[in-house]
Amino acid sequence: MDNSITTLLGIQYPIIQGGMIWCSGWELASAVSNAGGLGLIGSGSMYPEILRSHIQKCKQATQKPFGVNVPLLYPNIEDHMNIIAEEGVKIVFTSAGNPATWTSWLKERGITVVHVVANTKFAKKCESAGVDAIVAEGFEAGGHNGREETTTMCLIPMVREVCSLPLIAAGGISSGKAMAAALCLGAEGVQVGSRFAASRESSAHDHFKQAIIDAGDGDTQLTLKELTPVRLLKNKFYRDVMEAYNKDASTEELTALLGRGRAKKGMFEGDMDEGELEIGQVSALIHSIPTAAEIVEEMIAEYRQTCLGLPAL
Repeated sequence: MDNSITTLLGIQYPIIQGGMIWCSGWELASAVSNAGGLGLIGSGSMYPEILRSHIQKCKQATQKPFGVNVPLLYPNIEDHMNIIAEEGVKIVFTSAGNPATWTSWLKERGITVVHVVANTKFAKKCESAGVDAIVAEGFEAGGHNGREETTTMCLIPMVREVCSLPLIAAGGISSGKAMAAALCLGAEGVQVGSRFAASRESSAHDHFKQAIIDAGDGDTQLTLKELTPVRLLKNKFYRDVMEAYNKDASTEELTALLGRGRAKKGMFEGDMDEGELEIGQVSALIHSIPTAAEIVEEMIAEYRQTCLGLPAL
């Protein structure tokens, strides 16, 4: 498949694996890249030297392009960016912040920059900042999310209408049919998170992977907008958050309830009660834990079959 995204990123298929905290280490990133997509190391849960180690291991595991996802709110971001440049990473996906902050610095070092947005306002800012492509993420997505609650089906054509940059759709995409729909709406590629979180190479705890495939319709909720909006599986921690809301908890009280290390406790260490379990609505459609290569192969086969059937519609 040749289009603006595959050409820009040097990949075979326009499938990008989301850079998810506690799920997206070098094993998953290299497996997706080797399968023809673009693997991303999720740096948001890594200390700087851990990130360096993952980049070095990924370079040993694949000769294909891969990238690093960097949340711009990360406290050690200068260290992360310097390590990315020192290690020769050629692709960076930035999120959770102003795209103008680091784009010029990265591009001066020959790094392709893709920024994640949840509204048209930031899509326009991306164009002004000089990013190379945009990920438009609907509120179906897992993890940290936009406050606007704009769905992927609405967001993609809205962003396409105001922005001419290569566009990647994210949020609620786990199949070839969803990929075909996203491309019909104006995207040139898709970013897939939750489906890869429940893969064999994902660094998520097995208990979390099982919780993903056990999830049903309505088992996730976007919450904690006063802090940073995040979509969570409904577990004891989620119910504690809802109880706090019922008691009109202040932002300070919500911050204290969240504490530190909640996502690690749940997603990486496997505490299904007290952990913060970040996953998308599409978890209700995930019923197995295949390899990353099997996910890519199945998506592409289903995408092609879907496209063949479109004329009949």
